[in-house]
Amino acid sequence: MHDRWLRPITARLLAAGALLTLVAGFLLPASPAMAAPTFRVPFPCGQTWSGQTRSGHSPANAIDFNRTDDLGDPVVASAPGTVDRVTDLGGSSYGKYVRINHGNGYHTYYAHLRGFNVSVGQSVGYGKVIGWVGSTGNSSGAHLHYEQRLNGADIKIRFNGTLALYWGTRNYTSGNGCSSATGSGTVRTAGADLTVRSGPGTGYSAVGSLATGTKVTINCQTNGTTVTGTYGTSSIWNRIGAGRFIADAYTYTGYDGFIPNVPRC
Repeated sequence: MHDRWLRPITARLLAAGALLTLVAGFLLPASPAMAAPTFRVPFPCGQTWSGQTRSGHSPANAIDFNRTDDLGDPVVASAPGTVDRVTDLGGSSYGKYVRINHGNGYHTYYAHLRGFNVSVGQSVGYGKVIGWVGSTGNSSGAHLHYEQRLNGADIKIRFNGTLALYWGTRNYTSGNGCSSATGSGTVRTAGADLTVRSGPGTGYSAVGSLATGTKVTINCQTNGTTVTGTYGTSSIWNRIGAGRFIADAYTYTGYDGFIPNVPRC
């Protein structure tokens, strides 16, 4: 007797629970994506290389880098990380290649190398020579095959936050391993003072203000709260001192996005 009454009640409760779970799945926000490292051109400071992208490349988003007489030229880490693969595939595929783990699911690949200058488990920073340009593996001539990947999938390549050319050939000048650089900017508002925050977002405490027209030195840049201001909508925040951040949307820097060679906070 009790069983017959309980069964329909239990079924209704289970259905209600399933509905709440479904609704919660739509209402709960997705976890925010982790910020990408500031990748730089994988060659020593000041060098200019021709980088080619093509839709028939494997994988499609990779870049092939060349310059005159480049066989044996040094290749450097494009961002800090830990070397997690140093492999020689012989005459096939990537040939001799290095992979660097940059954290948060990001990796870079450096293929067709002539030789290695790092070992697995080694920590590397900007400008660290990891190997030399070669023509190993399935390569028809000396060049560097370079990839950026996120969670194993190749992604379109960015240097200093700026998207590489897709599709075609462009010259890229390296700021990798150069001495530490700062940027400059000018606060531009509609008239009201710009609030300086203790961190990269509107949720951080106010620690001061700057009048429109104030010139600032930018020590580093990072992602934070998205703000709409004088220069559009941006999630970039500029650190202008210890514990002092201002929204890039209210800062004229001369660049649409991250400033080349200024480090990421």
